[in-house]
Amino acid sequence: MFIDITTIELWAGDGGRGAVSFRREKFVPKGGPDGGDGGDGGSCFFIVDPNLRTLADIRYHSIYKAGRGGPGGKNNRHGKNGENRKIAVPPGTIVKNKNSNTVLADLVKDGDKFIACRGGRGGKGNNHFKSSQNQSPRKAQPGKNGDKGIFQIELKLLADVGLVGLPNSGKSTLLSVLSNANPKIGNYPFTT
Repeated sequence: MFIDITTIELWAGDGGRGAVSFRREKFVPKGGPDGGDGGDGGSCFFIVDPNLRTLADIRYHSIYKAGRGGPGGKNNRHGKNGENRKIAVPPGTIVKNKNSNTVLADLVKDGDKFIACRGGRGGKGNNHFKSSQNQSPRKAQPGKNGDKGIFQIELKLLADVGLVGLPNSGKSTLLSVLSNANPKIGNYPFTT
């Protein structure tokens, strides 16, 4: 089935929370804060795949979610970044914001990419909050929320060849000889 318009919902991943942790070793009784930062959330983006010809794969999968960022760990370990979500579209795809109906991207060439929803930043661990007055902070940042949005995806039909000419000049006859098409042919103007 040929589908040239559809609506999808995208959810970028939230950032991971920062860690509250303190360095503890045998001969270091008060080692200070060592909480790591949370990982960044994954982003959702469209990428052109020249092997696709229709939006049928997207139509029946209407919600796409990217991965969340992992939490920070002790020993200043950074959390795992969320996995990005790639949505493959055919060449000639137009991405619009569903609410405002504004065109956000026109994806024409192979490899064109458009980031529709950005992932949230990871929160900072307690290592970032130490100061001369507070040597052992017990606070860390939560991760930021990822973007969310509803998008309308349209496919422009790109023609390889066009026939232009005066009425009764033989355009339909030429088309029937060169291809398997069966246009109506008659000896009067504006037959097809």
